[in-house]
Amino acid sequence: MSQVSNPSATAVTEARSTTAPLIEVKSASRAFKLGNEDVYAVKNVSMNIHRQSFVTLVGRSGSGKTTLLNMLAGLDHPTEGQILFEGKDMATLSEKEVIQMRRKRIGVVFQSFALLPLLSAYENVELPLRIAGLSARERSQRTEEALEMVGLTRRAKHRPFELSGGEQQRISIARAVGIKPDIILADEPTGELDSSNAGHIFGLFQEMSHDRGMTIVATTHDRTLLDMADHIYEISDGVLAPRAAGGHEHDALFKKPTGH
Repeated sequence: MSQVSNPSATAVTEARSTTAPLIEVKSASRAFKLGNEDVYAVKNVSMNIHRQSFVTLVGRSGSGKTTLLNMLAGLDHPTEGQILFEGKDMATLSEKEVIQMRRKRIGVVFQSFALLPLLSAYENVELPLRIAGLSARERSQRTEEALEMVGLTRRAKHRPFELSGGEQQRISIARAVGIKPDIILADEPTGELDSSNAGHIFGLFQEMSHDRGMTIVATTHDRTLLDMADHIYEISDGVLAPRAAGGHEHDALFKKPTGH
């Protein structure tokens, strides 16, 4: 299945075309048993995700996009087909290898933020780095860099209940960024936000991909945000199809967050 790029990403896409994709999805399906019947959440999906790209999966609730994202993260595996990470079938990885991959190579952003309420914003971002065994100096440097990236350095000492919904989501993004992963997977990251904060989050993803060379895959049901992505896939009843992206005429609405 070919990907469709918007005009502003054409040059970058052409530069990537000579390199192997970070993730390859090959005819992947995910079926669940319902009595004697197989119910497919994802059906025969094929796609490539290249480094330094911002990919959006759009579909209504129950369309299969979260199931697909979970398989990209190694949290679930296809019942048919393959998902390859740098050419290696993720279903063949040992439990230890999967844990290491999720700690160091795959960052996940949740719709519900999943911040620990008793920890400050700084401590929430730093915690995965402690678990990964980084030194105190390295943890401090990465945490401060991640908070600066999302524009919330001044809110570092605040606990989640003292932050707005948009700020909490940006802290959850900083937490994912801190481990310096190969890819960030975001499941409905704007689902609980108003349109202004949703625009800020997608604008941040766009900057992270285009200016900082990160790879982002985000699911959404908000079609007003799609022009921010390099590649758009629409998923319906588990079937994935590429969708042509428009221009970036809305960029002025999606500026880097300032921490207000």
